[in-house]
Amino acid sequence: MYSTLRAPRAPAGSSGLVRLLTSPRAARLTAPLLILVAWQLVAPLIGSRLLPMPIEVVEEVGVLALEGTIWSAFGTSLMRLAVGLGLALLVGAPLGLLLGVSSRAEAFAHDFIVIGLTFPYLIWGILVSMWFGFGDVGPILVVFIAAVPYVMVNTAEGVRDVSRDLLDMARSYNVSRPHVLRHLVIPSLSPFFFAALRYGLANGWKGLVLAEVFAATSGAGWEIAGMRDIGNAAGVVVYALYFATFSILVERLVFGRLSAWVFRWRPRQPGAARATAS
Repeated sequence: MYSTLRAPRAPAGSSGLVRLLTSPRAARLTAPLLILVAWQLVAPLIGSRLLPMPIEVVEEVGVLALEGTIWSAFGTSLMRLAVGLGLALLVGAPLGLLLGVSSRAEAFAHDFIVIGLTFPYLIWGILVSMWFGFGDVGPILVVFIAAVPYVMVNTAEGVRDVSRDLLDMARSYNVSRPHVLRHLVIPSLSPFFFAALRYGLANGWKGLVLAEVFAATSGAGWEIAGMRDIGNAAGVVVYALYFATFSILVERLVFGRLSAWVFRWRPRQPGAARATAS
């Protein structure tokens, strides 16, 4: 006979509370709260003209919402973003497929893709304002230029990632091209396509706002530039918060759910076994 020493168990209620407070969901709430507390403490030391107090930002949210300017500005910007990103997908995906299967095409386009990935959006914004004036064409073109290299690169990498052994096996068994495309190529391409969407959206959004500062008389970027000119720091912060909220909603409600549906065929990783007291 022997006895084992066991650590005293915490009450069920307290252990559940600890698990709740240390869960990933709680961490997502804790981070914004900590930022808000730090903001409230630091803002009085800097001055409201540079960093407005949280209450000033809340008041500005109400003013802009009642005026309707923020809704019309974001509506215009989202329309430009959708058109530019759609064009980038329509053009970039076929070109990415070509780059993935042809080393000559990849060598031909390599330097242009590098330029597209690294060229400053500021220069594109100034150029399109000189070429097309202040309207929708310039910002849409900047979105396209900012997004299409990421679509091409990720699509090409997805094509190269297709298993050559599986392709050879499909060829040996005379599997039809439509079946190879549906059951082999597209599943292999899917993660890279989602990466292309994410990077294309992120960089297209940043390029769009910058282009609207220089090449538009409407949209979120143009409104931000106007608030900067009159020294409305609270308004600029409000638009920044709307950008952040939009990004989180798109990631959680669109990309998260869509990727979960597309990759539902993947086996789930078994959870770690929980130790139970005997």
